[in-house]
Amino acid sequence: MDVQSDEGQSDLVKVAVRVDASLQIGTGHVMRCLTLAGALRKLGAECRFICREHPGNLIELIREQGYVVHALTHSASNEVVALSPAHAVWLGCSQADDAAVSAACLEEWPVDWLVVDHYALDARWEELLQSRCRQLMVIDDLADRMHRCDLLLDQTLGRITADYSALVPARCELLCGSRFAMLRPEFSGLRDYSLQRRAHAPLQHLLINMGGVDKDNATGLVLDALRDSPLPAECRITVVMGATAPWLATVREQAKDMPWLTTVRVGISDMARLMADSDLAIGAAGATSWERCCLGLPAIMLILASNQRMVAQNLELAGAVRVLHSVDEVYKKLPRYLQELLSCPAHVSGMSRTAAAVVDGSGLAMVIQHLGR
Repeated sequence: MDVQSDEGQSDLVKVAVRVDASLQIGTGHVMRCLTLAGALRKLGAECRFICREHPGNLIELIREQGYVVHALTHSASNEVVALSPAHAVWLGCSQADDAAVSAACLEEWPVDWLVVDHYALDARWEELLQSRCRQLMVIDDLADRMHRCDLLLDQTLGRITADYSALVPARCELLCGSRFAMLRPEFSGLRDYSLQRRAHAPLQHLLINMGGVDKDNATGLVLDALRDSPLPAECRITVVMGATAPWLATVREQAKDMPWLTTVRVGISDMARLMADSDLAIGAAGATSWERCCLGLPAIMLILASNQRMVAQNLELAGAVRVLHSVDEVYKKLPRYLQELLSCPAHVSGMSRTAAAVVDGSGLAMVIQHLGR
């Protein structure tokens, strides 16, 4: 199956995506699946989503972008009896129940590719959906469970195919490493501009983004810690949060009392431009890590979940970021990190160059090519 025919049209006719967002899961899984779906749609594919109505879901956002969404009912009374995979509780029901309703969504609409991006699903679910698709793709970051798929993507820096060799069928094609990071086209489009402006850019614009949900209010902790930092008086701060973030109103009030001009933005559509025009980021070690790298944006990275640890540690080892390994380190280390970076612009420039070498923005195109094989 070719991605693109001689006439330039896609031969990928139907693609379904099983993915969730919630206050527990966050928004990153849905956002990267939207990136993939957007690229496929430009090639002529029809993409649909299957999402459960967890608190904090992004179903309406997906629909606003023009996709059909099959919404699976969420029930707070559902009990998860399985002890595996490790994130089973994120599903809100058993894998068998989820597979049954997902299969029903596809009964009248068998697909060429079924894409699954969910830490709570594994080979047991995938085997039950085999009859509803020609091929199945898994997007993962953990390498902690068995899969029954034809293609697997793990865009984690440092991930190698050997990490999955015992977890997937021998026929499965593996795409491992940050070079496969799927970014929206605007990031690669602004890459040259962003890298060029960093040659002599002082720290005048600080970007804070702790993910779309930030359920534990790491953003508020960072803003508090910044009060003891040596940021220049002319510095301005932009905070980016998701519309479902539970601490949004609190952070907005907090921003009004900051010593520097601090703006809180919600549900933005120009993240690439905002990152390109920022001089330093303080952010979570999630999917936005690759967006920052593509644009060479130096970062102080805060680990907010265990699955972010490998990303943060490998980026720190490469010299692309400074890392706060827990929220307990925010007050202790953030002002010191800022002092060190402000006193050594050459070090900041070095971080930028190292980050840019990790991701060049071509990963999405490579993934699309593999989907068409």
